[in-house]
Amino acid sequence: MAKNKGINLNLPSVDDLFSTQEEREEAKRESVREIPLKEISDFPDHPFKVKADESMLEMAESIREYGVLVPALVREKPGGGYEMVAGHRRKMASELAEKPEMPCIVRNLTDDEAVLIMIDSNLQREKILPSEKAFAYKMKLEAMKRQGMRTDLTSDPVGQKLSRYSVEILGESVGESKSQIQRYIRLTELIPPILDMVDENRIAMRPAVELSYLPKDQQEILLDTMQLEDCTPSHAQAIKLRKFSEEGRLNKDDIFSILAEEKGNQKEQFRMPKARISKYFSPGTPAKQMEDTIIKALELYRKRERSKDRER
Repeated sequence: MAKNKGINLNLPSVDDLFSTQEEREEAKRESVREIPLKEISDFPDHPFKVKADESMLEMAESIREYGVLVPALVREKPGGGYEMVAGHRRKMASELAEKPEMPCIVRNLTDDEAVLIMIDSNLQREKILPSEKAFAYKMKLEAMKRQGMRTDLTSDPVGQKLSRYSVEILGESVGESKSQIQRYIRLTELIPPILDMVDENRIAMRPAVELSYLPKDQQEILLDTMQLEDCTPSHAQAIKLRKFSEEGRLNKDDIFSILAEEKGNQKEQFRMPKARISKYFSPGTPAKQMEDTIIKALELYRKRERSKDRER
């Protein structure tokens, strides 16, 4: 006699036995809840920078007066509490406005669903830094591939193997070409200080992509040289740095020599050791800001001298 390997009796669960249909439907329905801020943690590896800048202070003032008008989106954490999916800026503004809680929609989301919503909601912003796009595109592409996009790998112009089909879909969704998506993702290989220079428009995209192929220790030496000489590499110089590195012959002296080469469109420049002027500025002041301040001071000095000449 054949043994019964398992009979599915389709018995109702305990919840179904002791709850009404209306209660079960209500449990599935999304609703807006006021959730204490201390119970909401940030999304892991959130790629977008949330700063207490002027725009944030304006948002905090609005929330202080009117409250949060658009609820944030969160999901429950297995160990208790909630994880922010969309609304990190609203959360910081609420904290600055000294609000103890904020309205949130609680939604049941998988990790990949949460990643896609988190990134898409932030990509709608007007100003997005290259570093933010870099890590956001990388996270979104990985989530798309895990969700079942084609994973056939191919070599691309910048040498990184990614799913061609997924990259093209990502590019179409954010209005970027496949090559540009790949360039942004390469930026995630830069050490943070050099990536900050890309955000500050001190290093352009093309040379930054080339520099991303240098090992981290060589990037550190390059950073020290750039800071010492107060310069950044051109695209041609970055290509040369990468070539020397791949040939195993890039050292500190080579980096200095390459950066010292005259750029094709370089005009004669007046250089001053950074140590002579750094004492007049706060630590960490960008070189461009120092230059602008010095120019303004010189313009003011010239006006005063001309005024003196007219009084004589």
